This record gives sequence, structure tokens and C-alpha cells, in this order.
Amino acid sequence: MPKAYVFTRYGGPETEALVEVDRPVPGSGQILVAVRAAGVNPVDWKQRTGHRRPGESGERLFPAVFGNEVAGIVEATGDGVGGFATGDEVFGNTVAGGYAEYALLPAAVTAHKPAALDFTDAATLPIAAATAYDGIRQLDLPSGAILLVTGAGGGVGAAAAQIARAFGLGVVGVASKGKKDFVESLGALHVPSGPGWAERVRAAAPDGVDGVYDLVGGEVLAEAARLLTDRTKLITAGAPPEEVRRLGGARVARARTAAVLEAVADLVVNGALDPHVTRTFPLDRAGEALRTVEDGHARGKVVIEVAR
Repeated sequence: MPKAYVFTRYGGPETEALVEVDRPVPGSGQILVAVRAAGVNPVDWKQRTGHRRPGESGERLFPAVFGNEVAGIVEATGDGVGGFATGDEVFGNTVAGGYAEYALLPAAVTAHKPAALDFTDAATLPIAAATAYDGIRQLDLPSGAILLVTGAGGGVGAAAAQIARAFGLGVVGVASKGKKDFVESLGALHVPSGPGWAERVRAAAPDGVDGVYDLVGGEVLAEAARLLTDRTKLITAGAPPEEVRRLGGARVARARTAAVLEAVADLVVNGALDPHVTRTFPLDRAGEALRTVEDGHARGKVVIEVAR
């Protein structure tokens, strides 16, 4: 039987286990993929604690497989699926978990993987890079505008900085002092986080910033809003909708389409976007991969590689 890394109830790491599961069967509109790589994201461990993303509803079935993005090879397709055939190399969001040897993907949010893009990099794109891309498109800033990214050292922040640069924007990235070299490698001007960061942004960008992509929330979001004259150019993926609405901004509106995945894949292939995969783990060490992200010390992306 195929293996999967799961959590058996809501709680901490003690709920996790590598278990044998039935091979999934694709339903209508779904694709069964033999997983080659699975991206690891903060939302994965947050879901283990009972966290629900905006719009999520319904009861979770246990054991629940970790993971929300994968790259792999098509094994089978469900009813109503066109454009995909057995053996195709694909990547996308998962229906119900991706830290596994097999996963189900919704065909509508699955893209063909370019030959020049490896499975490991492809597995990092459906969440962080796609979220970053959606936000940059939503802000719709003109070429030459200055974008402030808070939390620029994380997965979404790093992708947002690079995509913004590819769109002709200048970027100021707020991140810890230890991530200075990393943020600057993205083409952004680094501003250290911590007390007084907003004043440091004002000094670094004396003509002001034209948009804010927030990935932190809380008081950081509120301070960032005060740097803008046009609050409609304030978006967040780090705070609840009601929190950012009070400040005149909005949550990142996720498109969740194959077209977005194709666009971010093209950016990688063309050299405009580096997924910055810094650590990989085999499936039987998925717990270590998750701890690396959960502990908050990961720089760049962490990926689980599934051997065949």
C-alpha cells in the first residue's frame, strides 16, 4: 500500500505519523498523480492545529494527509477531465494532501510542467508563488512604482519581491537583519524589521511607497497602512479580511487557476523567479521537513521528495 504522512487529530507534532493508505481514486474533475515532490508551507502545520483558511468549511476527516501543493506524473483521470493523459508531468494544488506517494489534484488548478522546470521547483509554485503573483496583479501598480513587502524573507514574500521586479517595480523588503543578504539577492532594498521599521522605510524611500503587500498582519499591517496615501493599494495575505478592511485595504484575491500556475512556471523558466529551494527531505523524514518550517527558521522553500 502507498505511504502518506498524516495527522490523526488536531494538536501538535505528537499527532503525526507515516502510515499506509489506500491509493486514491480520482472523482469527477480530478487527476490522480504519482507524487515526485511536495512543497512544505506554514499552512500545513496550521491545519494540523485546526486552523481554517478563509472560506474553508466542513469537518476534516482523519487521518488527514499533510500538504497542499505537489508535482508529479499523471496516473489516471476522473470523469470530465480533458487535456491530461497518463504520463503527463504536472503540478498543482491538492484535493486532500500531498505528503504522499499518490495525491488527487483538481484538474482546474493543475498545469503541465514545462520540461525545463524540475519537479522540486515546480512543487513550490502553487501556493507561495501563485499567491505572490495574484497579489502583484491585484495591486496593478505601474512600472517604476515602489512596492513595500513586509515579511519579505518568507516564501510568499520572496516570490512577491521577484515577481514585482519582473513587472518593473521597485521593491522595499522588510525582514529580519539575518535575512539582509537573502532579501537583497531578490533585487529588493532591505529594511530591518523590529521597532522603528516604518521610520527606516521612510528614510529608505523618501518619496514614499505606492503599494504594500503585507505578509505579517497585526501592528505591522497597521503601520504599513500609514505609509500609504491610497489605501486601496494595501493588500495582505497575513491578516484576516476584517482586519485589513478596517484599514481600507483587502485580502489577496486568489485566482486559483491553471493559467496562474503556467504564468509563474514561465517566470521560473525565464529566470525571473527563483523558488529558492534550500532544503529537501525524503517522505520518511516528512516530520523533520515540517518542523523546519514550523520552527520559523526556514530560509527559502522546503520540499519533500518522493523516491520511485
